[in-house]
Amino acid sequence: MVSKRLSRLEGHRRKFMAVIDGTPECQRAVHYAGRRAKNSNGGLVLLFVIPEGDFQQWLGVEEIMRAEAREEAEAATAKAAQIVRENIGIDPEIVIREGSAAEQINAVIEEDRDIALLVLAAGSAKEGPGPLVSSIAGRAAAFPIPVTVLPDTLTNEEIDALS
Repeated sequence: MVSKRLSRLEGHRRKFMAVIDGTPECQRAVHYAGRRAKNSNGGLVLLFVIPEGDFQQWLGVEEIMRAEAREEAEAATAKAAQIVRENIGIDPEIVIREGSAAEQINAVIEEDRDIALLVLAAGSAKEGPGPLVSSIAGRAAAFPIPVTVLPDTLTNEEIDALS
């Protein structure tokens, strides 16, 4: 059960969240979420989740690997945020977490009660639409807010027309 959303109350605004995960499709999700945020006078949250379990090494090696993963996350979110600033004209919030993607998405939604919509984009790889989209389809990790899943064939111009 998710806490009551506050985005419609005075002093709050609806936020859209997109996950930065290094896949080609995540840029479409960011573009759509950013356009929706701008068009509705809302906010945009960009979330990067560093996968858990990547740091099972000796302490010194683990610290180096964790720092490198953090730097990669910061670089990826900074790049996405810059594209949003330049192309859409809004300044997104950046959140970086470590752990299971589904668990961290749910945690961020619970902590920021203005987040009202999660935006994902389906991939076109033969392995399937992507891990987050697949988790929704498999109902193993249902999210407590509405989720918009963009088809893999939409161009930025088509996304602009829809948002």
